[in-house]
Amino acid sequence: MTGAAGVPAQLCAVVLAAGEGTRLRPFTERVPKALCPVGNVPLLDRALERLAGLGLTGPDRVAVNACYLGEQIVEHVGDRAHLSVEPGDPLGTAGGVARLRDWIDGRPVLVGNADAYLADPTAPPGPDVAALLDGWDGHTVRLLGQPAADPAAPGTFAGHCFTGFSLLPWRLVRDLPVVFSDLVRAVWRPAEAAGALAVVPYPGTFFDTGTPADYLAANLHAAAGGALVAESATVTGRCVESVVGAGARVDGDVFRTVVWPGATVRAGERLENVIRAGSDLTVPCAAQG
Repeated sequence: MTGAAGVPAQLCAVVLAAGEGTRLRPFTERVPKALCPVGNVPLLDRALERLAGLGLTGPDRVAVNACYLGEQIVEHVGDRAHLSVEPGDPLGTAGGVARLRDWIDGRPVLVGNADAYLADPTAPPGPDVAALLDGWDGHTVRLLGQPAADPAAPGTFAGHCFTGFSLLPWRLVRDLPVVFSDLVRAVWRPAEAAGALAVVPYPGTFFDTGTPADYLAANLHAAAGGALVAESATVTGRCVESVVGAGARVDGDVFRTVVWPGATVRAGERLENVIRAGSDLTVPCAAQG
């Protein structure tokens, strides 16, 4: 039985937001990666918006896991989703899903990485990934992917790189142990070996936002070649192909730069291909794409 847009009627969704985001340090020393803004929207909100576009909303249908700086995730999500706060260290992608077993309770589950930036100019969030659900038999594992530059490279699936969302049948979730483990080794590779894994191509743009370069590139993509400035920001200097967050003040010049909410760029400063947070934290990065 399926609902609107081919979504299985019993489908639930889990957004993985527990990770530390070590490659984005020092920014993630202050904010969990899932709450880092891309195009002035926290990545986690983008994931929840995508699920809402599939008709998946509320704590009965959507869960979010948290661990590192988890109190920020809990406060940000509020009552929009069921929350699973992992004690101690993060349990990994498979362990995080396993800890939600009682909540999933027999349903198939759509699992999304909070740090996946996806954008398709031909479809809004939600419908842009609906092909992952279309015609699903309820038994195989499906991954959203894009053709890899090297189809034989390690980490690829059927010549594709994973782009942040997977569809799992209950039978493969039911017996996952609540220990540190990842979906690649616990679920995806075994399903692939059994001939029970399929890759659904994603036609839009994808960045995993895990590195400063990819994070900057995702922001610049969201800005669509222009300047994306929050309404409460103040800009008196030049702002070219950049994103300026809420409450930020830019009196200097910024080019292909992300200025975080509340950050400042002083008069006389010239920033290019960097991320600025606060008044003094600046990380240079070569944008991609």
